[in-house]
Amino acid sequence: MVGKKSDADGDWMLVVAAAMQRADGRWLMHRRPEGKHHAGLWEFPGGKVEPSEMPAQALVRELAEELGIGCDGAALEPAGFAETRNREAGREIVILLYSLRAWLGEPQALEGGAIGWFTPAEVQALAKPPLDAVLAAQLFQKH
Repeated sequence: MVGKKSDADGDWMLVVAAAMQRADGRWLMHRRPEGKHHAGLWEFPGGKVEPSEMPAQALVRELAEELGIGCDGAALEPAGFAETRNREAGREIVILLYSLRAWLGEPQALEGGAIGWFTPAEVQALAKPPLDAVLAAQLFQKH
């Protein structure tokens, strides 16, 4: 079963996220809405991989649901990953980060929160969940 595995230590969840870069070099970040875990913190947009999905397919779906954009799964390039080292919100999390530079439509915050476009230095300075901080460090080491 992809997306939720059981092991001797309990459940873990597979999550996918997109590092979306505009032509001007700025990166899209999404602020978590009130009432959710890590509310008010900035993250790369994305979400959980459902049991029947491959990670890229899940990210295409999540970007349509969260931001109202379309993209081709073939345009997603692996850019990094992060995982919890201890329990966070009751289960372990593994996040796969993909870079994306081409999509259809103008991103909007459809599920609450906000979005913004930031330089790499600004992204690094934003308050982020711990795994997004790891992902940002990996991403900007390469760019």
